[in-house]
Amino acid sequence: MTQTTDPRLNPPSWSAAPPTRRHRLRVRFLIGLAAPLTLFYFAWLLTPERVGNPALYALLVAAELFNVVQAAGFWWTCSRERVREPRAWSGVREPDVDVLVPVYGEPVEVVEPTIAAAVALPGARVTVHLLDDGGDDAMRALAERHGAGYLRRPRDTGAKAGNVNDALALTQAPFVVILDCDHVPRRDFLTATLGHFEDRRLAFVQTPQHYANAGRGGVAAAAWSQQALFFGAIARGKDGHDAMFCCGTNVVFRRAALEQAGGFPESSLTEDFELSVKLHEQGWRSAYLPRVLADGLGPEDMAAYVGQQHRWARGCLSSIRTVLRAQMPWRLKTHYLLSSMFFLSGWTLLVYMAFPVIRIATGAQPLAGATADQFLLHFAPYFGLALWMVALAGGGSYRFAAYALQAASAWIHVHASLLVLAGRRGRFVVTPKQGAAGRQPRAVAVPLAVMAVLVGIALYGLARDQGPATLNNVAFAALHVCVLASGVWPALRGSEAVAAAAAARADASRTAERER
Repeated sequence: MTQTTDPRLNPPSWSAAPPTRRHRLRVRFLIGLAAPLTLFYFAWLLTPERVGNPALYALLVAAELFNVVQAAGFWWTCSRERVREPRAWSGVREPDVDVLVPVYGEPVEVVEPTIAAAVALPGARVTVHLLDDGGDDAMRALAERHGAGYLRRPRDTGAKAGNVNDALALTQAPFVVILDCDHVPRRDFLTATLGHFEDRRLAFVQTPQHYANAGRGGVAAAAWSQQALFFGAIARGKDGHDAMFCCGTNVVFRRAALEQAGGFPESSLTEDFELSVKLHEQGWRSAYLPRVLADGLGPEDMAAYVGQQHRWARGCLSSIRTVLRAQMPWRLKTHYLLSSMFFLSGWTLLVYMAFPVIRIATGAQPLAGATADQFLLHFAPYFGLALWMVALAGGGSYRFAAYALQAASAWIHVHASLLVLAGRRGRFVVTPKQGAAGRQPRAVAVPLAVMAVLVGIALYGLARDQGPATLNNVAFAALHVCVLASGVWPALRGSEAVAAAAAARADASRTAERER
């Protein structure tokens, strides 16, 4: 099969569907095994004789309880996954569909494949609208070249949500597709999704966000590994609980649902998440189709990844109050809280990394009356199974690089939650669609500083004492350093693949200039 220089035009190498029925049985078996191992660890941890320094012990228990709630939520989600099949529209007359493609300063070569594919979609009477928030005449020419509509709005408020809302006021098709400008739809996008709207209370059908540039390695590969876990096991499970939320792109809406909800919330950094809360609160249903129907570009460098994650963290954490106030079934509310509170998990890693520093510097420790062997005997089976569950549920797509990148990005959760508590409003920042090939040490300055503290305290402890307690804490510090080093390495090394892609784009641009 022919390969192209644009990875979005190649066949996807990943499927959002579960590998086999046996795979699902293995996942459920491990869920059953997780319960006794979790009880075994917490029964040991919560006995009174384990209390060392009371404040540190309270921090440890709080962090462990938060993590076990997140883990139990993951197991619960995966236990009831639904696998929908593509369904074409069955009516006599093909429906009208408006395809909205918001643009804000992205390069023409990123946007053009999306517009070209969208105008050729079969299965409906399609009208494509390029929503240019950047006022770029090159975008107007692009839309005209492919026979798409071009909308340049008079106001610039509300970021992407405002751009889409303004377009909704000027269009009228009963179904609306939202595509980020870098996500190229496949020909079966509409023939696979529109048939699901025979359910009259269905508000939207969400499909996966596939990062076609994951093959370039580094940040792109690790970021995709995280996405693959969500759009695989987690999204299938949320759909099984009727709790799937909109993810901003590659989604088909029923216009009536959007109109009842008042469009996308323009004051939120995660307008798709808050819109989903409102739709579910109003009694609308959602669906997830585990089929790659569009191929996009994930963050290719650390600066882009940090910006994306920071926006998601601030938006979702800001939505907690909205979720708590929402009038909807407890199952839905629990799923929304699990998703939004995930972005507090960085605090738990901060707590874990602080313990060896505090122990070596002051002698205080959270646990008493326990050796390292006893701790590992109770903790390792529970923690090991939790990691195995994630890897297994991910069908092999979730790898150590994704875990390390998440650990190196834990500071983002801490910073975002402090800004939310302070009531600081964030600004919607578009994730760059083309990465920088050079090194980016500034993007990983915080984890580098944490690594320096851990290395420094380990050397200080070894110089002062080589007893078992010191060696145990030095070992924990070294483990954290190794994980963080793996997470920051792509930013310190740069990416040859990204550099090659940038060079290819430059060559293509020069060729086009000569031809003109």
